[in-house]
Amino acid sequence: MQNPFTLTFGKSPLEPVERPVQTKEIIDTFTAEQINQQMFIITGVRGSGKTVMMTEISQKLRENDQWIVIELNPATDLLKGLLSKLNSNKVCAGIIKSSKIDLSFFGFGVAVEGATPITDTETAIIKILEKLQKSEKRLLVTIDEMTNSESMKVFAGAFQIFVRQELPVFLLGTGLYENIEELQNEKSLTFLYRAPKIQLKPLNNGAIINKYKTIFNISQEQASQMAQLTKGYPFAFQVLGYLTWNNSGDYHAVLGEYAQYLSEFVYDKIWSELSPKDRAVARAIADVKSGKIKDIREQLGMETNEFNPYRKRLIKKGIVSGEMRGYVYFTLPLFDEYVIENYEY
Repeated sequence: MQNPFTLTFGKSPLEPVERPVQTKEIIDTFTAEQINQQMFIITGVRGSGKTVMMTEISQKLRENDQWIVIELNPATDLLKGLLSKLNSNKVCAGIIKSSKIDLSFFGFGVAVEGATPITDTETAIIKILEKLQKSEKRLLVTIDEMTNSESMKVFAGAFQIFVRQELPVFLLGTGLYENIEELQNEKSLTFLYRAPKIQLKPLNNGAIINKYKTIFNISQEQASQMAQLTKGYPFAFQVLGYLTWNNSGDYHAVLGEYAQYLSEFVYDKIWSELSPKDRAVARAIADVKSGKIKDIREQLGMETNEFNPYRKRLIKKGIVSGEMRGYVYFTLPLFDEYVIENYEY
C-alpha cells in the first residue's frame, strides 16, 4: 500500500486532517445568494496547510456548475494571466465568442466584424465579468503565496474596481503574515485591511489521534503520544506519519529523523526570517519553561511596552501562541530545542 502521507508542500495528502469550520465559512460566504464578501486571505506559518485548504475550497466550488475557478501564478503578470485563462476556459470562451468580445489585440481568437478591439486588459476582464454575471456565473480567482510585488499591487487595485462595480468575482489568497501585512500597507490598497483573514491554527488533536490510530492500527494511548509530538502542526503530522509508515509503524525509532526534517524543511527558513531581536525573544521563551511573560521579560531585561511588539509579531507569524493570559509558548513542535541549538549570543 502507498504511503498515505506526503512531504511535498502544497500537495493534498491522501490522509489529510481537514478544517471543516473554516472551510465551510469561506464556501458559505462565497456561495451566499446575497454577496457581501468577495475576498478571503488565508495566513499561517510555513507548513500550516494554507495551500491545501485553498485547493480543497477550489475543488468544492469547481463541482458547482455556477462557478469558474482560475488559479494564477503570483510570479507572472496577474491581470494578463487572468485574461488569458478566462479566454482558455471552455465556458468563458463560449461566452466571449457569443458576446462578440474582440480580444484580437491580445492575440486571442480572431477579429470580430463590426466590433472594436479592446486594447486594455482591465476593460477586457470587466466586459467578460459582465457577461458572466448575465449568465449567472461566479468567478473564483486563487493566488498562492501573495507578496507585495508590482503585479500583485496592480491586480489588487483592479480587483477593488471589479468589486465596486458589483461584478461576480471572488479572490482567495494565501500568504505569510509579513507578506500580507506589507501588501496591506500600500496606501492604495487599504481595502485589504477589511478583507477577512483566516489564520490557520493547530489541527484538532482528536482528529489527529483518530487518523494515526486508524492508519497504524495502534492504541489510543500510542496515537495520543504521536499527536502530542506534532502539536497540531500540519506539516509535522505529515512528516511523523510519513517516517513512521516507512519504519513499519515504529514512531519511536524515527524521532531523530523527524526533528531533522522539521529543521531542514521549515525551521531553518523561519529562523532566517526573524530579526536579531525576534531571535533573542524566542531564545528567552525557549529558556523559560514556565512560559510566564513576567519571567521572560525579566530574563530579557524588558519592560512590558518594549516586549509586547515582539510578542505580537511572533504570534501573528504563527510561531507563538498567546491565548493564555500572561503566558506564551511555541506552537511548533520541538521549536524550543531548535532555538536553543541555533541561537548565537
